[in-house]
Parts: sequence; structure tokens; C-alpha cells
Amino acid sequence: MKMGLKSSTKLVLWCVLLTLIGAGPANAQAAAKKMTAPELIQLTRAKDAPLEGAIRETFGEKELKEGTAWAGYGPDFFFALQAEAMPSLVIDDSPTGMAMEPVPVSKAGTAGAKLWYAAVRIDPVGKLHAFHYLVDGKPFGGRLDLPAYGPLSYVRPGVPQGRLSDKIAHVSKVYEGMKSNYWIYVPAEYDAKTPAALMVFQDGEGYAKRVEEPGAEHGILNVIDNLIAEKKIPVMICVFINPGDITDAPGTATYKGIKAHADRTGRTLPDATRSTLYDTVSDKYDTYLVGEILADVGAQYNLRKDAYSRAITGLSSGGICSFNAAWQEPDQFSRVISWIGSFTAIQWRERPDVIDGGQDYPEKIRREAHRNIRVWLQDGSNDLEVPNWGSWPLANLKMANALKGFGYDFHLSFGKGTHNASHGAAEFPEEMVWLWRGYDAAKTEETYVMDPAEKALPYFRVAVVNRSAE
Repeated sequence: MKMGLKSSTKLVLWCVLLTLIGAGPANAQAAAKKMTAPELIQLTRAKDAPLEGAIRETFGEKELKEGTAWAGYGPDFFFALQAEAMPSLVIDDSPTGMAMEPVPVSKAGTAGAKLWYAAVRIDPVGKLHAFHYLVDGKPFGGRLDLPAYGPLSYVRPGVPQGRLSDKIAHVSKVYEGMKSNYWIYVPAEYDAKTPAALMVFQDGEGYAKRVEEPGAEHGILNVIDNLIAEKKIPVMICVFINPGDITDAPGTATYKGIKAHADRTGRTLPDATRSTLYDTVSDKYDTYLVGEILADVGAQYNLRKDAYSRAITGLSSGGICSFNAAWQEPDQFSRVISWIGSFTAIQWRERPDVIDGGQDYPEKIRREAHRNIRVWLQDGSNDLEVPNWGSWPLANLKMANALKGFGYDFHLSFGKGTHNASHGAAEFPEEMVWLWRGYDAAKTEETYVMDPAEKALPYFRVAVVNRSAE
């Protein structure tokens, strides 16, 4: 949507834009940079700005043609599409679309290619949204995973930032010869004289970036800094750990088991290693994580030992891994966040000494002793359905109903998204506040009870939405 600007404001803005992206043939290379949503939106407000070139450099031709090109920062979003007819942009379940604006064609523009754009605000933030287009009255392009990050997911002025360590390499004894990498995040408020809480992130390297950094997906570090500063979560040491690499230990039992799984399933050795660590329903990963990795971290930093002060999280196979860690060792971890958790039969019967698979967790919750854990689950109705393993959405719904039926302190955030981190990442500030609510550093334990708001709600029910009515 175009907005009027005073002439003096336009002049200043145009000077800034010239500095950012250059102008004219002499500065063609300067324009070859991906721009943020605010930068693109600013270009739409400046007369004769090189908007076409900026769009084509920011988004690939494939994205523009397929209708998947977008950029967002907080509530401010920029969409671009290549189409012959004027398209309309539809956000979420809006019954009508918003007409898009034509992109002015520069002298060096692409002949015959029509570009359209829309600059819009999307609310609420801290949630997952969706978009698509209407072209000639028919739905086109879009995606179901459009995260609108809230202010807690960005660097905030005056909030001290913690420090992320260099990569730390570890060779395991539990998984004989497996090499793994991890990083330690120390908040600015950490004082070695006071034991700190702990949170562990599976697939850690993907989490350990600020949303402002290239390639960042989650904004986790910003959320941690901001919530600690607001005293909504305790001062905590965070461990970001990657799955291991067993390539250099071919003679070990671990290697042979993982190689056999890779051969049976057609997976690569690294992928099969991750699955073996994360998807196996046993206490072996916990023994490795607590006895090796956290023992090393605890030798460097003053960590609290009580499960009340320890949390663990991950996505997909890392999600079930995190739940499994707390289930197997509730005296080590009592707080869990699982994004798109793989509570399915991925590692079922892969090892003769492991009876249960991930698909058995709802029944394990029903038949085994109650664990004192607090659990946030997240999934979407368009998550995976894999014939040999099961349905991710149905598995998470079954998990939620089992936890609810047996009085667990849990929450399920269930949307329409697919198998990625967008939904969980958008809600991460809310998840962390919920997970650590009521935390008291003077305590070492708490008996978790279901939130009264959840207790008042009915069980989750299923509706068939992807079949014809015939």
C-alpha cells in the first residue's frame, strides 16, 4: 500500500536508498543484495526507486513465478509475484483478496515480464499465518508457513547480549567413536557464583543464530536475551548440540547398527545417525547427553542440577528426542518443548533390545507411572504422512489427548502448517514464558499440575478436511 511522504522526507529517504543499493549502471553490483522487508517497503514509497531490480535480486526467478516470494520483519511484509493478469493477495482465511500494485519497469527491466507487489501489515505477531494469490479468480502459489515474529524475537536496544562459544568437538564413549559438535550460550547476566538454569537444543546449530543473521530461521538467541532481561525466564546456560557423525568409527557396534538402518531405509549415514540418536525410545541418548556433554559443560559453568531448572527442546526427530529425554530421566529434565515432534514408528524394532517405538508414546503415557514434566507440543494439520512411519499430525493429537487424560501440565499449539520450524519459532517467546511460568530460583522442585485454562477445555477431536464431500 503506497503512503504519501513530504518532499524533504523523500529526498532524505532517496539518499539513504542510493547509499544502500546504488543507482544506475555504474552501481549495478551494489544493487545485487537481498533486501529486507522494511527496505523493500521503503523503495515502494520513493519515486523512481529501482524497485524492480531490488525485487529480482532479493527473490529468485523461480520464487517469483511460483508465487512463493515474500519477506517479513515483525508485522511488516512484502510480497512479489510475476504474472500476466493483476493478482490479488489473500492472507489467512480472508474471503477476499487485496489487489496488488504493478512494479514500475526500469529501462533495464525484463521485457514482457510483469511484476506485482504488495506491502502489508499482518497481525497478530508471534503467530503463524498463511497466504496465497488469486489470479484470474483462481488460487495460485502461496505457503502455509508464514511466521510473523514479535518484538521479543529481535535484538532490542539496551538489552545485553549473551556470548556464543566457538564450536566444541566431542568424541563419545556411549556411542563408540561418534564425533559431535556443540555450542554453549552464556547470557550476559550469568554470574559464576550463582548456579544457572539449563536448556538443551537438539539440532543445535540451526537454532544458534539471531534472526537478523543470514540464514537464521528462529531468532532463539534474541528471545532468550530479551526474556532474561524482562525476568520472565531465569538466567540460563544454553547448549546447542548437533547430531553426531559415526563415519570414522566403522568397526564399532554403533556404526554397524546405524549402517544397517541406513541400508534398509535408503538414508544417508548422517541422517541415519540422527534418527538412531533421536528417534530411539530408550535411555541411551540421555546417558550420552547427561553423562558426557552436560558433564563437560558443568565442568566449565556453574549449572543447577535439579530437573526443576532444566529444559530440553527440539523439532521433528529432535522433538521426540526431547520428550524421550524427560520421560526417561525426569530427574534430569522436567520442561519440554517439541516442535512437529516425530511420535511415529521411525526406529520401531530397529534394535532387538528396544521394544517400543515413538508411535507407542501415547500408550506409554497411559500405562506407565506419571512423570513430573511440563510439555509444550506444536504441530500442524499439513505435517507429514509417511506410509512406513505414520502421521505426524495424528500422532501429536494422540499425544495431547493422552497427556490431558492423565493430568499432565501440557499445551498443544495446533495450526495448519507443514513440517518446518516456522510455527514453533514464531511462538517461541510465548512457549518459553509458558514453560518457565512460576519459576522460583529459591526452589528445587515443583509438582506440575494442569493449567486450569487447559483443564476446562475438551479433548481434541479430528475433522476430515482433505477429502471431497462426495
